[in-house]
Amino acid sequence: MNKLFDRQLAKATRPQGGVDLDVLRELVVAAYDQAERDRKRTDRSLSLMIQELDQLNRKLETQVEERTAALREREAELSEQNRRFDAATNNMSQALMMFDGDHRLLICNDRYFQMYRLSPDIVKPGCTMRELLQHRAAMGVFAGDIDAYIADLDGCMARSETMDRMTELPDGRTVHVVNHPMAGGGWVATHEDVTERRRAEQRIAHMARYDALTDLPNRVLFRERLTEALAGTARGDRFAVHYLDLDRFKGVNDTLGHQFGDELLKIVAERLQCCVRETDMVARVGGDEFAVIQAGIEQPVDVAMLARRIGEAVRAPYNLAGNAAVVDTSIGIALAPTDGSEPDALLKAADLALYGAKADGRGTYRFFEAAMDRRMKERREIEIALRKALTAGEFELHYQPLVNVDDRRITCCEALLRWNHPERGMVSPADFVPVAEEIGLIVPIGDWVLRKACIDAARWPADIKVAVNLSPIQVMNQNLVPVVLGALAAAGMPARRLEIEITENVVMQNTETTMATLHRLRELGVSISMDDFGTGYSSLSNLRKFPFDKIKIDRSFVSGLPDDGDSSAIVRAIAGLAANLNMTATAEGVETQAQLDTVRALGCVEMQGYLFSKPRPLDTLMHLLEPQRPAAEAAPAGRVARIA
Repeated sequence: MNKLFDRQLAKATRPQGGVDLDVLRELVVAAYDQAERDRKRTDRSLSLMIQELDQLNRKLETQVEERTAALREREAELSEQNRRFDAATNNMSQALMMFDGDHRLLICNDRYFQMYRLSPDIVKPGCTMRELLQHRAAMGVFAGDIDAYIADLDGCMARSETMDRMTELPDGRTVHVVNHPMAGGGWVATHEDVTERRRAEQRIAHMARYDALTDLPNRVLFRERLTEALAGTARGDRFAVHYLDLDRFKGVNDTLGHQFGDELLKIVAERLQCCVRETDMVARVGGDEFAVIQAGIEQPVDVAMLARRIGEAVRAPYNLAGNAAVVDTSIGIALAPTDGSEPDALLKAADLALYGAKADGRGTYRFFEAAMDRRMKERREIEIALRKALTAGEFELHYQPLVNVDDRRITCCEALLRWNHPERGMVSPADFVPVAEEIGLIVPIGDWVLRKACIDAARWPADIKVAVNLSPIQVMNQNLVPVVLGALAAAGMPARRLEIEITENVVMQNTETTMATLHRLRELGVSISMDDFGTGYSSLSNLRKFPFDKIKIDRSFVSGLPDDGDSSAIVRAIAGLAANLNMTATAEGVETQAQLDTVRALGCVEMQGYLFSKPRPLDTLMHLLEPQRPAAEAAPAGRVARIA
């Protein structure tokens, strides 16, 4: 400062000497101004430095806070991940474990403890694999050799291979164990209880080869066994294939419902199994179709004996929750290797034999014959033609009279269906009625017969009835009553002139629907007749179930008269029973005067047969009926139809 003042003083000194105070003042003022400016500049620099330091501090604080928040967030994420990991591992369906290279446990989830019922005091991080297996063995949830298991495990881990095996536990469970090696040593193990899955797989495999309803082998397994059996024929083995189809089963389904139909099928399956040996096989190959492989046959008679046993077993009555039902069976038989050395050929032969049994009237069995192929083709031709016959007007009715054995008046005429084929001519009902039943045409054909018979009978004398045979399928049809009413209305004929003929098999289908239908027809005034009496099951019981108006004694009992004493006793008993029950006894198949005299003496009221008349078309029948037309109807008085 002194030096500065000396310099300023020197500058203010005049050359002549003396100090110029004005100059000195200016210099001093300027020096003070400069000093002030320097001070201010210094203060500003300091202020800026302070501001920069403050900003830097705030930035550092912000960074610290952000880093701290990030660390806390990361810590929270790690904590959440750990929580989720624990939740995931402890809620897995599989047991999960991790071992290090020294066989020591690192991780174990709760499922492992639950699966094997182990103690967490023993199974914990740090325990060895051997200790764990020893604990499991003590708890009864490890089967096998511990040393061998560890040796196998070490071998797989050394080769970096996954050890994968199914383990059967002593308590019956199946566990799938997978040990997967980790890089750097150690392994991850998963244990999964697959007991239910294995059982489900077994059930699925069973369902693929066995029928769900009857638990019999199905078509798939049957064909496999058939192939195996055919392979044995090269060694000289012989066997038979029985192909079964239930007759009248559709009627059970239609009237009782599929629930009872299924129950019947299960009973049939049980009966079939009781008929065969352990070396044989019973299978359900379709809806109501069964098949039997009969092994080790010696003679065809062995096969026939089994077929008869099966038939007897199947046709025995069924009690379905209080509902009586009767079915029969047709059986086709093929012998291996005679009738076929391949499954398809053998099955075709059995199928053809089955249709042969059906064509012969059902309820029987037939062996395959080469000619059956031709007959089968004919049957198919009949089936095709039959589908067209009704709409083409090829059906017609013939009538066979029933006459009173005392005054020989015609009391009724039975309507008999005929098929006038344009190329084959008259086709026997025995040839086409079973086919019509099988392909579902019997109901519309039966409806046509009812309608046509009533219309024809309306032209007859008023005291002569018309009898119409109904198949079991028709009787079990819930629309039967409306159909009958429609037929009567269309003909303008009273119900008392209509007689319905049913067989014993219909009554054996003792369902509420069937009985209600028959009673409803009786209430309308329609007469109900039991046809072919004495040839079915439990005839006397059936007469108690329903009050018939007429019993028609089967021709098999009449044909032996008058010489067959047994037939005479049977006819006398049936006629007496009918009289006591206020029913009419009618003898069928009367062909000689001696038979007529005998059935009259034995108590029959009516007869039907060739002795009086064969079945006739309507136009020739009218010639027989005219003599019975009352005078009021323009018929000569006193003329009655007599036995020719």
